[in-house]
Amino acid sequence: MRVAAIDVGSNTVRLLVASLEDGAVKPIQEERTAVGLAREIERSGLIPDEKIARAAEVAQRYARDAAKLGAARTEVLVTAPARQGKNGSELVRAISEATRLPVRPLSAEEEGRLAFAGVVSTFPVPPASITVVDVGGGSTQLVFGTAEDGPAWFRTLDIGSLRLAQRHFANDPPERDELEELRASVEAAFSGHASPLPLCAVATGGTARSLRRVVGRMLGPKQLAKAELILSSGPAPELAEKFGFPVWRGQTLLAGALVLAEAQRRLGVPLVVARAGLREGAVLESLLEEQAA
Repeated sequence: MRVAAIDVGSNTVRLLVASLEDGAVKPIQEERTAVGLAREIERSGLIPDEKIARAAEVAQRYARDAAKLGAARTEVLVTAPARQGKNGSELVRAISEATRLPVRPLSAEEEGRLAFAGVVSTFPVPPASITVVDVGGGSTQLVFGTAEDGPAWFRTLDIGSLRLAQRHFANDPPERDELEELRASVEAAFSGHASPLPLCAVATGGTARSLRRVVGRMLGPKQLAKAELILSSGPAPELAEKFGFPVWRGQTLLAGALVLAEAQRRLGVPLVVARAGLREGAVLESLLEEQAA
């Protein structure tokens, strides 16, 4: 059986079509389109009409792709833009009308729970305790728990790589005072959120996957400090060409790296870049529900 998840996020709209093999999610098709829904939320609180139309168009195309690939069920998930945009309900309605599918605006807690499930599903033998750190374009989730009992502690921070970069960076590459202002903003957002200390910490989301290209899969203090040095050394187009990610990712990656660095410092263990996250958690949930039915 195949199912699909369309993930409408702050930076991108993504598609995952997958099946279940030996209890693990097996990707069949993955697609990604940059839309940048959150770019205007930081400035005006609103998602522009043209961005809503673009997201609906991409979601419609992905719904058709999923159907052609034989997905028995396709779920559309909208993350931070639905929560943070004053007109988030208009985005949800436009996507629903375009795809003719149920659209599920995720609460921050639901987003974290699905990311946690997706990450845990990739462990052959899960550690006794895990914290999943999911840095998106518009928000950051931290989820602590176990594979057996699921999430036990959750926090969402209203900061993400795109919103922070827009808020603090006027130059490319950013100047020293811009970096210090962003760092102070990240520290303030984490203040008062004391996570339980896990045996293992995992980073998921686009920021983490892109950082893997820069410094590798293990994100400890040395690797994250190296990432900051590299990402602040040149303009986004040069970084994008060197490491093979889109220019828009180069414009936001440094901000996301500083969020992960603060999370790592507080958790006290290196972050391992995950191979899965929100979409895998969503399709796993759908597959299990379809099998039970």
